[in-house]
This record gives sequence, structure tokens and C-alpha cells, in this order.
Amino acid sequence: MQTVTLNNGVDMPILGFGVYQIPADQTEKAAADALSVGYRLIDTAAAYGNEEAVGRALAGSGLPREELFVTTKLWVQDAGEQHTIDAFNTSLERLGLDYVDLYLIHQPYGDYYSEWRAMQGLYKEGRARAIGVSNFHADRLVDLIINNEVTPAVNQIETHPFYQRTEDQRLMKEHGVQLMSWGPFAEGRNELFTHPALTPVAEAHGVSVAQIVLRWLIQRDVVVIPKSVNPDRIAQNFDVLGFTLTEDEMAHIAALDTGASVFFDHRDPGMTVRLGSVRVS
Repeated sequence: MQTVTLNNGVDMPILGFGVYQIPADQTEKAAADALSVGYRLIDTAAAYGNEEAVGRALAGSGLPREELFVTTKLWVQDAGEQHTIDAFNTSLERLGLDYVDLYLIHQPYGDYYSEWRAMQGLYKEGRARAIGVSNFHADRLVDLIINNEVTPAVNQIETHPFYQRTEDQRLMKEHGVQLMSWGPFAEGRNELFTHPALTPVAEAHGVSVAQIVLRWLIQRDVVVIPKSVNPDRIAQNFDVLGFTLTEDEMAHIAALDTGASVFFDHRDPGMTVRLGSVRVS
């Protein structure tokens, strides 16, 4: 498996499996199918409500712990250093693990400075091999970096052909932060899977549009975590390292960028209120 090296020297698979919006009763099988295909990075979150199912899949895989890379995330409600530690311990218990490979602040809201202080402690203790953030725009990311001891290893943000985040990626590279994509398929919006700019590229390589999108992101050094509950698609999405897009094809896809989210803007005050008020158990 191709890997990226994070700013603390930890190697992370560039291709993983995400479980966002997969119901808990389907997550164990989907994650188990992914592990059997060859995925070693599994991405979940406390807010997804399926950490326990992921943990069962990990335990049932029979794979050595050191071969796995497990990511989970801290939700907004758990601000405060002790609350952060308690939430982390709850996630570990649900996952059935002694440590996680990557622990992320899920949203750039609330008192994330206290969360980061606690996470720095968890990192120093070795209970999280790396720590990072999710959904942080450039200003908040840089502010966190310059005012804390540990620079986030990862920023997981919406990244796909219609919202390519090239300037965000440039800034992250400058500061040693790895870009990790959520929503690499834009959840099928803008007719991604049948898009007239993408289907000819897929046909030229004898692969699916989904595979083209994943390959395009990987060639940009972006970590990707596609999700599916369909075993055939799980396997297909993993099979993206055996071909290479040309410079012209990369540029052709780059022309699709709109520079805007197809979902919502985390800087929208209404979204701040909406996400900041969500409570998870």
C-alpha cells in the first residue's frame, strides 16, 4: 500500500475506508469487507455512532494491530481538557483499542483550544500516534499552528473534482499538514458518476469514474477514504494503484473546480449554530 509520511514520521496509508453515514448495523460487515480486500486505514468518528461496529470488524479481521491505521474524531460537545480525555477514552473503549493512529477535532467550533491541549497530552503519552483536525479553513488552521506546540498532522476537509482545495493544500504543505479528503465523490452531486468530462477518462483506462476520481486525488498526494456498503464497489475503489493519469488528464479534471462546496460552508454562521448545537451520545 502506498503511504504518506506525516509531520511526526508516522506512515499513513494514502487509501482508506470511510464509514460516514453507514448505519451501525451495516458498518461491521462493510468494514470487514474492506479489511479483507486490503484496506488498512479505517476512518470513523464518535458522531457517526458506529465506532463499536468498527471495533468488532477490527477484532474479527485477525490482522495484527500494527498493520492497521485507525482514525476517529472528537465532537464539538466535548470541549474542555477533561471532557476531551473522557471522550477519547470512550472512543477507545468502543473501538476495543489501546491507542488510535489518528485523533481529529471533528469541527472548528467551540473551545477547540482546550481540546487541542488535551490531545497534545494524549499524543505525548502515545495513546494517539498522531493528532489533527477536520473541516478547518486556512485561517483557523494557521492560528492553531502558531499558538500551539504540536502542529496538526492532518486536516480532513471536503475535497473532490468540484471543490479541489488547491490553495488549501499549498498552505498545508507549507506548514507540514497532510490533506485528507472527505466526500471524494461529492456524494454523486453534479452527476459526478456520469459526468461528461470524467467518463471519457474512465473509458480510456477501462475503469470506473469513481476509480478515476480516487486516482486523481492520490496523484495529488491527497489521502482518500471512499465509502460503500457494496462489496464489489469496496473492492473496485481499492483497485486504483495499478494505473496512472497523464498530465493532460490531471489538468482536464482540474478544470472542473468551482472553488465552492457542494454541501455547505463551515464559515456560514447558520452552520456554526447547527453543527455546534448537535449532541452525540
